[in-house]
Amino acid sequence: MAGGRLASMIIALALLAPSAAFAEVELPNPAAFANAMERGDVERAAAWLDAGLSPDFLGSRIGSGLMIGAWEGKIELMRLFISRGADINQTNANGETALTLAAWRGNLEAARWLVERGARINVPARQWSPLHYAVLAGQTSVVDYLIAEGANINALSTNGSSVLMLAVHEGRQELAQKLIDLGADRTPKNDWGDGALEWAMRNNNLTIARMLAEPEQFKAALNEPREKWGAPTGSLAMSEELQALLAMRETLRERRMTTVAIDRRIAAERARIVRARLDQQAPAARATTLEITASRRPGQAQSVRLVPAPARADAPANRKAVPGAKAKAAAGKRQGGR
Repeated sequence: MAGGRLASMIIALALLAPSAAFAEVELPNPAAFANAMERGDVERAAAWLDAGLSPDFLGSRIGSGLMIGAWEGKIELMRLFISRGADINQTNANGETALTLAAWRGNLEAARWLVERGARINVPARQWSPLHYAVLAGQTSVVDYLIAEGANINALSTNGSSVLMLAVHEGRQELAQKLIDLGADRTPKNDWGDGALEWAMRNNNLTIARMLAEPEQFKAALNEPREKWGAPTGSLAMSEELQALLAMRETLRERRMTTVAIDRRIAAERARIVRARLDQQAPAARATTLEITASRRPGQAQSVRLVPAPARADAPANRKAVPGAKAKAAAGKRQGGR
């Protein structure tokens, strides 16, 4: 009799144990989720999902578990979230998908894994595509893969910049040549009226400019006053994150350790800075006109004044700040011709 009661108690405890364990799991806030996923904590992710967490839950950084897995190149984490129903084409606050993030970071294996499971390579018009990010960050192997899989080499970003324009902006001569050889359109201009040739001339990258222009067009560009093109716009801006990454790289170099992984992170951070600037920037300053008025009659007044270049009619008055960037400074109102 006593043995029977004991057996019943053991069975009852066994049945209650899963419920008790389930009740102990506390669902994460966005910051805790991001921290755990960036560490690649697959076990904790599975426990949260078992406890009812949405597979498309967004962390405070990067995005969903699938996006973080793609960014970090953690296939096991990606596999877990896909198996629980994660949307492979979900976007974060910046409009970035898991494939976009894998391309940005140069994680070729993760990019291939996502494409094989239905991730969209191309995006609707006037959006940043995975190919934009791969070119911007100089991730050549991912660029080659995406193009081979049908990526649109003439896709335009939110501000109308083409993939070729981004290669030119960053001075990536080999990628620019590759895109030109594949037939990329050299003529698009963004919301500020700038195109690939303007950016090449502005950054004094004459080799790329020659690649972009017909001989007569290139000769005419060389004859223009330097001031016409404005100040260089290469990605020279610095962030706290980039400073820390560069310091880490120097430490690794001094210790004769590989810098492959840190170089990918540096490229990704540079790309983030450039995207933020491209999405927010006002048009580059143009040369002003020197207007001189005078009379041939003696004793008449003369005057000299600078006339600023007129504002572009198609330049938006305001630019929206990129969500998720570390420095979320308000873009403020920008006047088109300033």
